[in-house]
Amino acid sequence: MDSLRNLPPGTIMMLGALLLPFLAKLGNKLPAIGALVLSVVSLLLFWFTPDGSYGNVEFFGNTLNMVRIDSLSRIFGVIFHLAAIMASIYALHLEDTKQHIAAMIYAGGAIAAACAGDLVTLFVFWELTAVSSVVLVWAGEGKGAYKSGMRYLIIQVISGVLLLSGAILEYSQDGSLMFEAFGDGGSLWDLSPGAQLILLAFGIKAAFPLLHNWLQDAYPQASVTGTVFLSAFTTKLAIYALARGFAGTDELIYIGCAMTLFPIVFAVIENDLRRVLAYSLNNQLGFMVVGIGIGTELAINGAAAHAFCHIIYKALLFMSMGAVLYRVGTTKATELGGLHKSMPWTTGFCLIGAGSISGFPLLSGFVSKSMIITAAGEEHMFWVWIVLLIASAGVMEHSGIKIPFFAFFAHDSGKRVKEAPLNMLIAMGMAAALCIGAGVFYWYLYDLLPSEPVTHHVDHEGHSHAEPYKPYTAPHVVMQLQLLMFAVLAFVFLMQTKLYPAEKRSTNLDTDWIYRRFIPTGLEGIGKVYHKLDAAWRSLAVAGIGGAIATMGKFFNERGVFGRPWATSTMAFWAAVLLGGFLLIYFT
Repeated sequence: MDSLRNLPPGTIMMLGALLLPFLAKLGNKLPAIGALVLSVVSLLLFWFTPDGSYGNVEFFGNTLNMVRIDSLSRIFGVIFHLAAIMASIYALHLEDTKQHIAAMIYAGGAIAAACAGDLVTLFVFWELTAVSSVVLVWAGEGKGAYKSGMRYLIIQVISGVLLLSGAILEYSQDGSLMFEAFGDGGSLWDLSPGAQLILLAFGIKAAFPLLHNWLQDAYPQASVTGTVFLSAFTTKLAIYALARGFAGTDELIYIGCAMTLFPIVFAVIENDLRRVLAYSLNNQLGFMVVGIGIGTELAINGAAAHAFCHIIYKALLFMSMGAVLYRVGTTKATELGGLHKSMPWTTGFCLIGAGSISGFPLLSGFVSKSMIITAAGEEHMFWVWIVLLIASAGVMEHSGIKIPFFAFFAHDSGKRVKEAPLNMLIAMGMAAALCIGAGVFYWYLYDLLPSEPVTHHVDHEGHSHAEPYKPYTAPHVVMQLQLLMFAVLAFVFLMQTKLYPAEKRSTNLDTDWIYRRFIPTGLEGIGKVYHKLDAAWRSLAVAGIGGAIATMGKFFNERGVFGRPWATSTMAFWAAVLLGGFLLIYFT
């Protein structure tokens, strides 16, 4: 057991994945079962590994801390394992061994990265998650899966290159490769250049505004089961890294606020419901980034708790839409509706996920998101508090209502299909149970947090008092219910007045317009101009050479100056002229 502690958590999943092809020779179903067993065994090993630093190795005169388990990495390690188990159950019907291999390496790499104590180890597993996860995108059946996967891979590798560059700069500055907090909070501009590069690397994986669209580009193109894995690891690993390295960085508050708001518009007009979920993923990441930017204990606890809950309910929503895609063959809102008649269990699980992401009381989102909003209020950040409330109402509209309404209830599409396979229903049932359990028995979740969540109250004498945070207070419950009910009322009003944007059979572009339209069009235009200039220069060159040849022909043909016979006297004259010229040049 002691020797296993020196191996990064998740190693058994990564090494075990290499044995899955041999299981495939014994039976097509065995790799899926093997992946599930690996996830469960890895969770048990991680659960019974005490906090501490393990696996210290010498690296070019420096000590690398390959394994660091503390209160922050513990909660992310637990939820990453739970996500791997649920996703593996969801994929038990799948007979594609390469997807199971990629999923185990991907999940194991994310777990190992979340427990890395130094920047080199973090970089290795950071890049491993990128290389392995792209296989899940390529496994999608859409025509654009390969191109989306290539774009995804390029962006993820760029993130890794930035991380490595920042680590090198940090090492050259202070001689340390340890992954600790960069600075003591404050402004981004107070950070060293190396730390700024590392923050940018984390920001790419966290899908910061203008750096985000790899998510909406790749996730909906992935396979039915691959999207569930993708939704759990990449972005939440970035959230962990931000919480570890940049808690209290002021700019993250405003970046997070932007992240909570801008996806709302795109999610409302989007027709592909898996893309809607990708946009709502951006929205929820924004809450976590705000919490990290605030940087207080309550805010960091809120970010960690929300990451935990978000992985579960987002996986549940992607599972429900994956089941629809598996049975119907599409997740386009214009082609769905009425599926509650033939997929009642999937509908019920989807409603639980929708309620959780919206923050309904007694569900997980309520007990996690509220900590971040409360932390903003405690720091007297009024406008940040307002933005988070608006974003909470927005997510109710596009994920809490739009997803289940257009998929299962809107109009009757006439499609009658089978209920989702049993293994999918079991996985969705587990996620739904966790959503309810975390919302009702929230203290078990709070016990996993980096520290005990407390709130501070000022009495009438001006003295501040700390007490354990309690999500279920009358003002909070009433305010949240009012917010949600008004969001429902707004949706009904817009639908009845036909002001709600109509679903259209189209693909909406935002920042990906730059690399999917602008850059290709620009390169095409440059190519056309080049070919025209090239053709013009070639024509001029050919004409010039032809003219020169014609002119030379006039001089050297039988009638030309140099072609016809010259008299001896003329030759003697010109020879004397040339000789005189040479003598003049020589003596000059």
